[in-house]
Amino acid sequence: MDRPLIERPVGLVLSPRHGRRTAWATLAVAVLLLHGLGVVWLQEALGGWGSGSSPVVRRMDVAFVQPLAPAAPPAAAREPPAPRPSRPARAAGPAEPASAPKLAEPVPDPVPEPALAPLAPAATAAAPEATAAPVAELAQASAPAAAATAAANAASATTAAAFEWPPSTRLTYTLAGNYRGEVQGSGRVQWVRDGSRYQVHLDVFIGPEFAPLMSRRMTSDGELGPGGLVPQRYEETTKVAFQSPRRASVQFTPGMATLANGSTRDVPATVQDTASQFVQLTWLFTTQPELLAVGRTVEVPLALPRRTDRWLYDVIAQERLATPVGDVDTFHLKPRRAEQRPRGELSAEVWFAPTLQYLPVRIRIQQDADTYVDLMMDAAPLQAAPERPR
Repeated sequence: MDRPLIERPVGLVLSPRHGRRTAWATLAVAVLLLHGLGVVWLQEALGGWGSGSSPVVRRMDVAFVQPLAPAAPPAAAREPPAPRPSRPARAAGPAEPASAPKLAEPVPDPVPEPALAPLAPAATAAAPEATAAPVAELAQASAPAAAATAAANAASATTAAAFEWPPSTRLTYTLAGNYRGEVQGSGRVQWVRDGSRYQVHLDVFIGPEFAPLMSRRMTSDGELGPGGLVPQRYEETTKVAFQSPRRASVQFTPGMATLANGSTRDVPATVQDTASQFVQLTWLFTTQPELLAVGRTVEVPLALPRRTDRWLYDVIAQERLATPVGDVDTFHLKPRRAEQRPRGELSAEVWFAPTLQYLPVRIRIQQDADTYVDLMMDAAPLQAAPERPR
C-alpha cells in the first residue's frame, strides 16, 4: 500500500535534533535576508543610479610600486604650473579658472534633498591680461614699490614650493558597518594621472571582493586645470548578486552638466562629481592649507547622477587616528545638516591627513546611529614611480 504524501504535521515527525537543525537553518536564512536588506539600503544610500548604457571611460592602467610614508606637508604653492600634455593628448573643453572656495553662512545640509535649484556659475578670477596693464603702470610710477614687491615675492618663493601634482596613488580600506546586523567589505580609491589627464576610481565592495553581495565602481575622467580637477565624464556601475548591473553617468561641458536622465544643469567651473570631490579637496588643502583649520567651512559644488548640490564641509576637529602606518593626525570634516533632518538623510564624514599628502584616511557614510558604513585605511598608500621628464 502506498504511503500518503503527508502522514502527519511536519512538526510531529521531526526529532529534537532535526528541530534544532531546522531552527538554525531558519536563523541563517533570516540573517541572509537581513543582510540582503542591508545591501538594498547601501545600494540606495550610496547614490542614485539607473540602467544606463555600457561604460565609455576606459580605465588607465598604472603600477603602484612604492609605499607612501608619513612626512611633513609641503609648503603651499601660490601658482600651480600648467601640467604637461598627456600622450596621446586629449582635447579638453575650455574651463575658466576657478576662484578659491568661499566660506558660507550656516545653511541646511543639501545632501538629502531630492531636487535642488540649478547651480549658478561661480565668479571667475580676473584674467591675467586684464591685470597686466595696471600692474605695469604702478611699477613705472613707483620704482620703490616695485622693488618692495619683488623682494616680497622672493621671500615667498623661499617658503612656498611650486605645486606639483602627486604621482598616481592607491588607498585601500576596510569597510565595516551596520544595518540590523554587521556589514563588512572593502574599498579602494585610486588617483591616476598621465600628463594633464586624470582619473579617480572609487570602488566599494560589500562582502568578499571576489564574490561581493554588492559592489559599486565609480570613475571620474577629466583634465587638470588651474582650479584643480575639471571633470569631463563620471560613470558608476552597481552590481547586486543575481541581478543585472545598473549604470549611470554624468557628462560635463563648460558651465553645464548632463545628468543620468538627460536633463541639464548650469554648474560653476569648480563643479565636481562623486569620485573627484575627495581629490579636489586634497588639492585645495595642499595649495591652501589655511582652509583646513577647525572652525572653517569649505564648499564643494557637486553634479550627481540625479541632481546638483552644494556640499558644505565644516572642519569640526583635529583627531589622531591609529593606522597601519602609525598614529596619524587628521582633520575631521563633516557636512552641515539641517536642524530638522528628513527621514533617511545620509551624511558623509571625511578625515584628511596632512602628513599623508592630505589623503582621506577615513570615510564614514551614516544614516543614524545604527545605520552606517565606515571605510578605514588598512595599509600604507601606494604610489607609482615618479614621472620621467619628457
